[in-house]
Amino acid sequence: CQVDEAGRSLLKAAMRQLAMSARAFHRILKLARTIADLEGSERIETHHLAEAIQYRPRRRA
Repeated sequence: CQVDEAGRSLLKAAMRQLAMSARAFHRILKLARTIADLEGSERIETHHLAEAIQYRPRRRA
């Protein structure tokens, strides 16, 4: 999957702030790829990643 530099930065920030595991990282990436496919996009763009991150369930405290 090709992700642009802004997308990589967004993923790194999300991993840090949301304490995401490697497994969660890959789920986000796969979901972003699906969103990009539905839009007919060759690349995973930042807004695809942002949308995928929004679908992530909230942690319970």
